[in-house]
Amino acid sequence: MAEVNKNDKRRSDNKSRGRREDRKPVDDGLEKVMVNVRLVQKVVQGGRTPSYSALCVVGDRKGRVGIGTGKARETTNAIEKGFNDAKKNMITITMDGTTIPHEITMKYGASLVQLKPAKPGTGVIAGGASRPVLELAGIKDITAKNHGSNNKINTVRATFEALKAMQSAEQVAANRGKTVEEL
Repeated sequence: MAEVNKNDKRRSDNKSRGRREDRKPVDDGLEKVMVNVRLVQKVVQGGRTPSYSALCVVGDRKGRVGIGTGKARETTNAIEKGFNDAKKNMITITMDGTTIPHEITMKYGASLVQLKPAKPGTGVIAGGASRPVLELAGIKDITAKNHGSNNKINTVRATFEALKAMQSAEQVAANRGKTVEEL
């Protein structure tokens, strides 16, 4: 049996303690899209301190989507933090086939997003930052319109909140204690 030196950093039983080089990337079936990276500078007495802010979207194209932001001194770290935050904030959306069950308008900040269901074969008709959220959610037929501010962060959040607020006819009927036909 090998003698273990107390000053030796390595473990004798060859087990890792979560070291970065021992971690293997896990394929969780999620697609990642980085929507925006911007440079933010803090003015201090010695000059300017640069920092980066990243807006990221993850989804499985099967009804689950999440958004997140990350901030760091380097872009790669900010993007990694954004994707980790997006994975933590994932939701399951309500879909009606390849589209959404009903029309909805959602406001976040000064951005207003209007989502309308579309017939099969229409595709994703959306501009700006709404498109990656809708595509990664798995919606194939939808029409989206952005009104007001075209700030990417607020537009993505308004789209995300609209998808979160979606309810099917069955869910509404259950909340009201009725059947779908009574609605």
